[in-house]
Amino acid sequence: MSVDLLEKVNMKGMLIGENWVETTEKLAVLNPYTGKEVYAISCATKEHVYEALKSAEKGKEISRRLSPYDRSEIILKVASLLKERKEEFTQTIVNEGVKTKVEAGKEVDRCINTLTLCGEEAKRITGETVPFAAFAGASSKKGHYVYDPVGIVTAITPFNDPLNLVAHKLGPAVAAGNAIILKPSDFTPISGIKLGELFLEAGLPKHILNIITGPVSNFGDILVTDSRVNMVSFTGGSKSGEAIAKAAGVKKIGMELGSSSPVIVMDDVDVDAVAENCVGGMIWAAGQNCVGVKRMYVHDAIYDAFKEKVVSLSKAVKLGNPEDSSTDMGPIITNEAIDVIEKSISDLEKGGYTVLCGGKRVGNSFEATIIEGDFDNALNGKEEIFGPVATISKISSLEEGITASNDSPYGLHAGIFTNNIESAFKATNELQCGGVMVNDSSDYRIDMMPFGGIKQSGIGREGVKSAIQEMSTTKVICFNL
Repeated sequence: MSVDLLEKVNMKGMLIGENWVETTEKLAVLNPYTGKEVYAISCATKEHVYEALKSAEKGKEISRRLSPYDRSEIILKVASLLKERKEEFTQTIVNEGVKTKVEAGKEVDRCINTLTLCGEEAKRITGETVPFAAFAGASSKKGHYVYDPVGIVTAITPFNDPLNLVAHKLGPAVAAGNAIILKPSDFTPISGIKLGELFLEAGLPKHILNIITGPVSNFGDILVTDSRVNMVSFTGGSKSGEAIAKAAGVKKIGMELGSSSPVIVMDDVDVDAVAENCVGGMIWAAGQNCVGVKRMYVHDAIYDAFKEKVVSLSKAVKLGNPEDSSTDMGPIITNEAIDVIEKSISDLEKGGYTVLCGGKRVGNSFEATIIEGDFDNALNGKEEIFGPVATISKISSLEEGITASNDSPYGLHAGIFTNNIESAFKATNELQCGGVMVNDSSDYRIDMMPFGGIKQSGIGREGVKSAIQEMSTTKVICFNL
C-alpha cells in the first residue's frame, strides 16, 4: 500500500474505560519520509486523563483477579492475532515511523516473540521459601514470599520501536496482573493503538488497558505525579527521564534512557566482517536506536584498514523510500531532529573531530556518517547523537579502549571484537554498562534478556521476566505454627 495512495487510517481515538473516545482537537501524524499526514490523533485533556485513572482503578482489581492461565491465554492470543496481521502492522510502522519495510517486518516478528514470552512467563511468576526456622527461636515459623501486582502502571513509549516497545510495557504489565495507562509517542501512536485493539480482541477485560494520546502540554504531568499511579515505565531521552524521576514522587520507576554506545575493535579480528557489523549497528532505524553503534575504538595495528572499510561501507548505504526493499536506511523522525544532528556534528568539528564521510541531510533522511577524533577528546561520549552517526578513534591498547568507553555519562550497551579470551573477559569485567556484547556490536538485544543501563542510561531492567518482576511487589508470608 503506497503512502501516496494511503487513505486515512480508520482509528477510534483514545481508549478510556469501556469506550473509544474522539476529541475535536487533533494532532497530525506525519509520514517522516514524505512529510504527508497519514492520520490525526485525538488530543487528551486533563479530564480525559482523570477518567483514565478512574478506569485504571477498576482495572487493577479486575486484572489482579485474573488467573495466571487467563492472563497467559490473552497475551498468547494477541501474539497469534499479530502473526495473522503481520503485513498490516508492518505497513503501519512504515507509514508513521523511521524504519524501512524490511526493518519494520523484523520489528513485528520481535513483537510476536515478546508477547509469546510474556504469555509463557505469566505462568511462571513464582516466589521462594524463606527459612524462618534458621533463626534462633523461630523453629515454629514457616513461610515464603510471592509477587503481587504493583497496581497501576503508566507506560510512556518512544517513536523508534513503536510496536515492540509498547509490547514490552503492555505484555509484562498484563502478565503481572496490573492495569496500565499507555501514552504512545505523538509521532508514532497508531502502532500502539492498534496493538491495544488486539488486546481487547483477544479478550482483555475492559478497564485494564487505557490509552491516552496527544501532547503532554494539554494535560501536564498527571500520568506521572498522580498518587494512584504505582509505577512509571518510561523509554526515552535522559533529560525527560530525569524530569519524570523528579516529579514522580514515591512510586516505582523503570527507565530506559539515552546512550552513546561504544565498540572496541582489537587487532586480532577479521576487519571486513567487523566493519560490516559495526556499520549495520550504526544505521539500524537510521541510527535512531538507543543501543546503536556511536563510538568505535580501533587498535592502531588495524586502524587504517578498518577506517577505510567503514567509510566505504557507509558511503554505500542507500537512502530512499522505506517502501523500497533495496533501501538500506529510512528517514529521520522530524526535520527538527535533523537540525539537532547537524548541530551535534558541527560541535564535534569545532572540538577537533573530522568528518570522513556523510554529514549531510538528503530530503528527510541523513547520510551515514563517520567522524574521526582522538579517543581522549573532551567531547568523547558526552552526547548522544540520535542518528546514523558514529565516531572512530585510534587506540593502542585494550586499556585505552575501556577507559574511553567508560568516559561517558551513559552506560547502556557496549561491544568488543576480539579472539583473545583474556581480552574478552577483561572487557566484560571492566566496561561500565548494562550489557557487553562480545564479538558483536552494541546493537544486539533479544527480548528475553534483562535490558537496561547505568548512570544516565536508566533505572531498572526491561526484558520480559525482568519487567514482570519490576512491575510486581514482593510480599512475605509467615506462619507461626
